[in-house]
Amino acid sequence: MEKKFKHVSYLWDEQKAAALKGDEVALLVYRSNLLGADLRLTNYGGGNTSCKAMAKDPLTGAEVEVMWVKGSGGDLGTMQRSGLAALYVDRLRSLKNRYKGLAQEDEMVELFNHCIYDLASKAPSIDTALHGFLPFKHIDHLHPDAAISIAAAKEGEKITKELFGGKIGWVPWQKPGFDLGLQLKECLDKNPGIIGIMLGSHGLFTWGDTAYESYVNTLEVIEKCADYINTHVAKKGNVFAGQKIKSADASHRLHQAAALAPILRGFCSSATKMIGHFTDDERVLEFINSKDLDRLAPLGTSCPDHFLRTKISPLVLNLSATEEVTDVKDIKEKIEPLFVAYRKMYADYYTTCKHANSPAMRDANPVIILYPGIGMFSFAKDKQTARVASEFYINAINVMKGAEAISSYTSLPRQEAFNIEYWLLEEAKLQRMPKPKALSGKVALVTGSGGGIGKAIAKKFATEGACVVLSDNHAERLEEAKQEFIQLFGKDVVAACILDVTSAATIQETAKQAAIHFGGLDIIVNNAGLSISKTIEDHTEQDWDLLYDVLVKGQMLVTQSAVGIMRKQNMGGDILNIVSKNALVSGPNNAGYGSAKAAQLHLSRLNAAELGKDKIRVNVINPDAVIAGSNIWSGGWAEGRAKAYGIKIEELPAYYAGRTLLNEIILPEDIANACFAYVGGLLNKSTGNAINVDGGIAASFVR
Repeated sequence: MEKKFKHVSYLWDEQKAAALKGDEVALLVYRSNLLGADLRLTNYGGGNTSCKAMAKDPLTGAEVEVMWVKGSGGDLGTMQRSGLAALYVDRLRSLKNRYKGLAQEDEMVELFNHCIYDLASKAPSIDTALHGFLPFKHIDHLHPDAAISIAAAKEGEKITKELFGGKIGWVPWQKPGFDLGLQLKECLDKNPGIIGIMLGSHGLFTWGDTAYESYVNTLEVIEKCADYINTHVAKKGNVFAGQKIKSADASHRLHQAAALAPILRGFCSSATKMIGHFTDDERVLEFINSKDLDRLAPLGTSCPDHFLRTKISPLVLNLSATEEVTDVKDIKEKIEPLFVAYRKMYADYYTTCKHANSPAMRDANPVIILYPGIGMFSFAKDKQTARVASEFYINAINVMKGAEAISSYTSLPRQEAFNIEYWLLEEAKLQRMPKPKALSGKVALVTGSGGGIGKAIAKKFATEGACVVLSDNHAERLEEAKQEFIQLFGKDVVAACILDVTSAATIQETAKQAAIHFGGLDIIVNNAGLSISKTIEDHTEQDWDLLYDVLVKGQMLVTQSAVGIMRKQNMGGDILNIVSKNALVSGPNNAGYGSAKAAQLHLSRLNAAELGKDKIRVNVINPDAVIAGSNIWSGGWAEGRAKAYGIKIEELPAYYAGRTLLNEIILPEDIANACFAYVGGLLNKSTGNAINVDGGIAASFVR
């Protein structure tokens, strides 16, 4: 029967659960997915769940008790059976005989491998012992904001006892590990009959004898915490001591964010190229506009899951929300000292807290940047990591708000925070991460990428790790391409904007969206185009103007907009212009198109000469006769070329291949590969160059 909750979502489906009856592991996965689907219960990648059930020992055939628990890494909301670690319960518990104390914590994780039941299962996480020593069949360990608000409150233990009448235990802050697992069991032994345990500054443990009992118990405990927090927030009113400044209106917030993001991205990328994320969520605005911002922001977060993704503390900008970002030099001069001070703070934190065997100091730049009146920026190695960091800091804001409403907020001590951030086990996890791809950390805008050459280029870039901004003047094609990219690469990799290269307004809007979505731009591909093939007598003034507006003026306007962003970032960049063999070779019935392509080619040379001082490379790809998926063959172009060569339209592909030295048909993917050759890292000292991708036409050899 469905239960009613105000602050959490009850998602249990009796029919779905009934279909899984008898398979405790399947029910564990089902329960985990439900819990992970509600971000009020736990954050992306946070928390872990387990179940214990009898299974047949593959060696002896005897029935043994096995614990399935979320393995290292992964996310509850999307976890499948393959994301679980399976361990013999008796072997795991026998490790108590090997445990010598806190100095041996990391060694115990290695010993978990000797307890593995399913050799194909995920590697056990540090939290394995926290589940193993508790006797319950099903256990949930989550990081709900409402519970952490109590766990991070100065009087958290007292509040927990009073709120739950002693039915929820309390274990003070302790770094996750074997010892914490023993402390949970000790807490249960001292408080028989409790329904859960609050971990100081950390999170919540709840349980049940069945998957459903554990699920409902978890929801009920969190619901009670949330109701308590919300009641006190309502009573107190101005939890963060009231508003210090007012937010700018929504349109101005986005305007400021887009103007400032590339500058911030440049500073944050001093060690590694970063991708940005921006949000002006109401919860963020309430915090960053408050009188308590200066007191609370430097404290940092409390929950380890929050801290690991948001760093020791955020950087707070001292810019006015109404200050226009027009004088880039002036804004940089105001912001640079803030980054210098932050990097020094972080270096001092590392030096003060490091141990003899600590890993080397990591990037000292901030992850979270707060701009009072405007919103919050986050920067990380990829878009998903930046977005998730932003979500975690909103969780931290919720926790601060709740803790301040019921008591006062306390964060992790600096040394404890360091011990988590530079934990050797965390370092080992980072070292196991896949190596960055060639275009990781880069943002590419490809014009005319709703199909054909442009889509192939964008797809190649996304495959190689880039975030891509798709743009096209055909809304339906663009939407289809966007959905295809989301299906292939996920929502964090792609943005899509209607862009008409003859309209400065749509170009500026696309550049703005690139800055808001990803923090800036690194690669521009001027690919949008059209073709008109007519005799000189049939060519109209309208034809001529359209060709030059799209091909030449369009290339100029898009480049101009991109250069403005690249100069703000001060990280160089790549501009690739898709020109044509026709820029180099004369042919019949082609005066407008061929001359416009020649203008594109020379404009590329001029831009390369001018932008070299900014480390912005400008290079050209000259295709020929790329037929597949291209709009170039619509509007009579194919008919015109066939007429010019005295052949039938259907004979064009073979005709074009036959006139090449390699006798090859040129495909969109061939152009995409040429683009990648320029930006993939091997040609970083190449500018003003052209690559012909035409199968080999001697007349178009560059000379």
